[in-house]
Amino acid sequence: MHPKIEMIIKNIEKVMIGKREVAELSIVALLASGHVLLEDVPGVGKTMMVRALAKSVSADFKRIQFTPDLLPSDVIGVSIYNPKSLQFEFRPGPIVGNIILADEINRTSPKTQSALLESMEESSVSIDGEMFELPKPFFVMATQNPIEYEGTFPLPEAQLDRFLMKIHMGYPTALEEIEILRRAEKSAPIQNLEPVITIDELLAIQDEVKNVYVDDSVKGYIVQLARATREEPNVYLGVSPRGTLALMRACQAYAKIHNRDFVKPDDVQYLAPFVFSHRIILKPEARYEGLTVDEILNNIITKSVIPIKRFVEK
Repeated sequence: MHPKIEMIIKNIEKVMIGKREVAELSIVALLASGHVLLEDVPGVGKTMMVRALAKSVSADFKRIQFTPDLLPSDVIGVSIYNPKSLQFEFRPGPIVGNIILADEINRTSPKTQSALLESMEESSVSIDGEMFELPKPFFVMATQNPIEYEGTFPLPEAQLDRFLMKIHMGYPTALEEIEILRRAEKSAPIQNLEPVITIDELLAIQDEVKNVYVDDSVKGYIVQLARATREEPNVYLGVSPRGTLALMRACQAYAKIHNRDFVKPDDVQYLAPFVFSHRIILKPEARYEGLTVDEILNNIITKSVIPIKRFVEK
């Protein structure tokens, strides 16, 4: 594994017990200039994961607590008239930062949720017709509770499509939970976490990710999987071209953190469920029959034709 990425993961593991895969996938999304949606029940460490990642890379961390009465201006900021200069001045909201925690994003109304669309896609915000660039890197990690919980507003498809990955945290094992109690017995481990790399080092790795080679056969494999979701009889809405591009970028970042300068079909198979699952909408009759997106994706990947070209690690 890339030595600097290994340093970040080990630093996060000082706080998060048994969540190495979640940490690794979050870093993949960060290096791919994407965003992550963490979904699970309250209390499993979603917020702590974001805070630990932000501290590990010495990033400007901002938190937005989404509530039913939150307004779009509370997220992106407002223009306030300055009587001294006789001009309107932009007062940035909490969206202006490097790593943004959008906490319980599905607790607020769709109108406020949509305030994130431009910032996540364009890395900018617009106020009164004027565009303001966001700092680099810009990375949103949103947390949400399962939609079955009271007081939640399901994210619209356009908003979900802006997230590179959707990740589930899961409960810790009994031994992991005991270790959590032991570490938190006297003080919260997050308070003592120190940065292990700088923002400039992180941006340099992001640039290196773009140079990771993706063979045409692998690109064809990505498109094959995406088109299969669109042609699946039980699927109402399949993966869009934005989804295929997201999977390619994620594979480049995954290869980079594993010290490879090329993408393998194995990378595509591993990452496809995390990148595709939230972009697929099942038909009502399929949901009624008890089918899940994960089952359909697994079936598509299992039946897919893997490129026969040899991919040998250097």
